[in-house]
Amino acid sequence: MVVLFSTRRCDILFLGDIVKVKCFDESHEKDLEEKINGFLSSFNGDIIDIKYAVSATIFGEEQIYCFSALVIYNSKE
Repeated sequence: MVVLFSTRRCDILFLGDIVKVKCFDESHEKDLEEKINGFLSSFNGDIIDIKYAVSATIFGEEQIYCFSALVIYNSKE
């Protein structure tokens, strides 16, 4: 498996296919949902997997959340 990295995107070469990733990061789960649904509504390809994560921290008196997702896909374009 050959892995290619650049500053603007990450492409993974796997068995002759280009697998791409798209990262999403929001402070509210509904915002993350809207961003992913917007991406998928204009998407032309095959979703391989979606990785989802939530992290939380406390800053002073405030609790801060981070909702993120990594969409792994093959593009047909």
